[in-house]
Amino acid sequence: MDMKTDGKKYFSKITVMVFSILLIFVIAVFPAKFTLMGQNFEKLRHDMVEEQLKKRDIKSEAVLEAMRTVPRHLFVPKNMQGEAYNDSPLPIGLEQTISQPYVVAFMTERLEPVPGMKILEIGTGSGYQAAILAQLGCDVYTIELLEELAKSAEKVLTDLKFDNVKVRHGNGYLGWPEAAPFDAIIVTAAPEKIPERLIEQLKEGGKMIVPVGPVRSVQSLKLLTKKDNRIIEEDLLPVVFVPMVNK
Repeated sequence: MDMKTDGKKYFSKITVMVFSILLIFVIAVFPAKFTLMGQNFEKLRHDMVEEQLKKRDIKSEAVLEAMRTVPRHLFVPKNMQGEAYNDSPLPIGLEQTISQPYVVAFMTERLEPVPGMKILEIGTGSGYQAAILAQLGCDVYTIELLEELAKSAEKVLTDLKFDNVKVRHGNGYLGWPEAAPFDAIIVTAAPEKIPERLIEQLKEGGKMIVPVGPVRSVQSLKLLTKKDNRIIEEDLLPVVFVPMVNK
């Protein structure tokens, strides 16, 4: 009998056993970390849609499918990817956040997007909301005040081949006049009052969804419809968004 060979086999078995025990321990104690090694993000998206969206009356099948398809975890910092499908907003750096999945779905559904619509987004942030609209077949023009976020969002959107999104670093209060008018406008930061230039860039019959209210306070999410050159305003629900900065 070759004692050296038997010793190697024995050592190999012990190594496999120790590794298996450690792996079980990691899964049990650090499930969020383990998910990044072998997480089924597709299942998490499915569960997010079923538990967080459908049960709160998000009814549009197109919106639900977009939320089920777009990989939200790629729009958050790597150390938070295990929490990407939680029922909450998440920090993305520079004192900014990615909105709660339900809020993204709710705002999207109320705009009633259809393929080919031209939509202006104010506040690109992570790029996730733009990706949802792009997944729905819309042409998205999105503006981000913070250059670092604009660049990182553009990279993720490009990597995911969302060719129907244009990203601009700039002041959202100015809108995107050379691309106007827009079929719809979505604002993901809260001005204290609705920017007049954005209303001007909304086409007749178009809709704008925007949180309005003071900084560091509960704001009102409003749906505006432009009809006969006047604005019909509807209050939807209380929200808390980061402030929209005019500079």
